[in-house]
Amino acid sequence: MESLKPIAEELLKWFNLHNVVVVIVALVVVWVLRAVLSKKKKSPHGERSTELEIDYRSLGDEGPPPGPFKLEFMSIPVRLAAVVVAPSGRGSDLPPDDVVPMMLSKIIPGLDHVVKLHKPLIRPWPRQLSESGFAQTFFAKVNLPGDFGEETPWCSVAGKFKHRGVSIMVGLVLCAADANDYGQKRIEKPEQWRECLRVSGQN
Repeated sequence: MESLKPIAEELLKWFNLHNVVVVIVALVVVWVLRAVLSKKKKSPHGERSTELEIDYRSLGDEGPPPGPFKLEFMSIPVRLAAVVVAPSGRGSDLPPDDVVPMMLSKIIPGLDHVVKLHKPLIRPWPRQLSESGFAQTFFAKVNLPGDFGEETPWCSVAGKFKHRGVSIMVGLVLCAADANDYGQKRIEKPEQWRECLRVSGQN
């Protein structure tokens, strides 16, 4: 029996060491899993929302509201009903929510005042790698009445602009007081924003 005692002690040491290793490995696995899940929850701002569909019926049917700042699209007064923004290209992100209105003033001066007055739905979208792809998706996901808004008070416009050197994709959903035939309009160049949109009432 005495001869078996050293063997038993060695086996006990091995089992204790084995248990310690198992516990350490388990703790490392749990830590890694928690880190991965936490990273997913803290994904970039433009990837937080998976809801891409926008139905005009959820935006109300009011035309442009009264106020010191008026938004015009192709010379027609409109209400800014919804705004979709998405970062463009790899490695770019949207700024924080409270910066979005001021960022939109880069499209046309005064648009940030319109955002505060009209209180549109603001929907961040995932990062976009294609300008044309964003416009096509935006027009497809924004459900407007009739033939994509034509001959109704509703219309939409999509394009790109730059904020602090970063390209941002944006889509606007607009509602006029009366029917119009503008439907969907894609902005090919950033300077075209000022050709179709105007904010009046500024000092």
